[in-house]
Amino acid sequence: MNEVYFPYFDPDFDKLPERINGPTCRVCIDNESMDDCTVVKVDSVNKQGLLLEVVQVLTDLNLIISKSYISSDAVWFMDVFHVKDEHGNKLTDQKVINYIKQAIGTTRETHNSAKAKTYANMVFSPEPNNNNEHTVIEMSGTDRPGLFSELSAALADLHCNVVEAHAWSHNDRLACIAYISDQSTHTPIEDPNRLASIEDHLTTVLRATITPTPTTNQPNQQEAKTADFLGGEGAVTNVERRLHQLMHSVRDFEGPPSRTASLPTTPSDSESDEEAGMKTTVKIESCDEKGYSIVNINCKDRPRLMFDTVCTLTDMQYVIFHASINSDGGYAFQEYFIRHLDGCAMSTECEKERVIKCLEAAIERRVCELFG
Repeated sequence: MNEVYFPYFDPDFDKLPERINGPTCRVCIDNESMDDCTVVKVDSVNKQGLLLEVVQVLTDLNLIISKSYISSDAVWFMDVFHVKDEHGNKLTDQKVINYIKQAIGTTRETHNSAKAKTYANMVFSPEPNNNNEHTVIEMSGTDRPGLFSELSAALADLHCNVVEAHAWSHNDRLACIAYISDQSTHTPIEDPNRLASIEDHLTTVLRATITPTPTTNQPNQQEAKTADFLGGEGAVTNVERRLHQLMHSVRDFEGPPSRTASLPTTPSDSESDEEAGMKTTVKIESCDEKGYSIVNINCKDRPRLMFDTVCTLTDMQYVIFHASINSDGGYAFQEYFIRHLDGCAMSTECEKERVIKCLEAAIERRVCELFG
């Protein structure tokens, strides 16, 4: 009798034939296999960006992803996540478990996840509950001391009420997303002339840098504009993903614009060996045999780390085929096997260096996160 062999997958996966013959999207939440965490298994027909959307569901619930195995080297997407709640415990709330199953299923089927967010909005608030009651303003440019206060004062002078704001500052660049309404009526601002005046005023504040930069295209990166990324086709783009995109657009990965060269990052005498060992390192190797670029990340572990790295690779138009994520003792190790959307691996050292800088920036940005 002929034996049939199937590709090897991590032992956390069930038998491959049973999973492939199942539904187009299957989410299994297992509290029995591991003593210290809940295992979330996701099987689905694959699509570009699906991994990011699944990670976002887990991240929005403030879950800690301590380990993950990813495989999507074909039309099938198979993931295993070892997760804990923010207190380091297994997931025991059935409402949370049901939400994860519903949200990931909704993510796979359609970009409109409003229905799946009904319960989620009770436990976290990544964006205002009713976006129809606010106007969204995006601001990006070179940061300076007091800039956020100046922008807030400018909005007050324009009779705008700031309902909520999210801002990141990194390498002397700023990205901010503000939800505003009319100060007197508390309704969205829809008049095109008034919106144009608000954009112009805020852009003037952003461009009023203390020291002009020698970069000729820098003023074009200093801007404020109304945004509609929370509606229509962009509904899945959440606030944090948009902040990553805005910071990337002002090239925060290149370092502070006021510096012509960066100083070497050698540990000071006051740093301990442990602190020096926790420095972020990103390396990229080529796997010519399989046609992959292998990205290795070692850094201090923190919440939402996997979202930040997966988001960056996805928005840079790379496809993640396999990955292994592990955190232990406050330190994280991530390995991604990636290719371009066209199926090619990275071909030049310049490209590798750019990806390394962008990933380092994505890991560092959240350290300077502000909420208003």
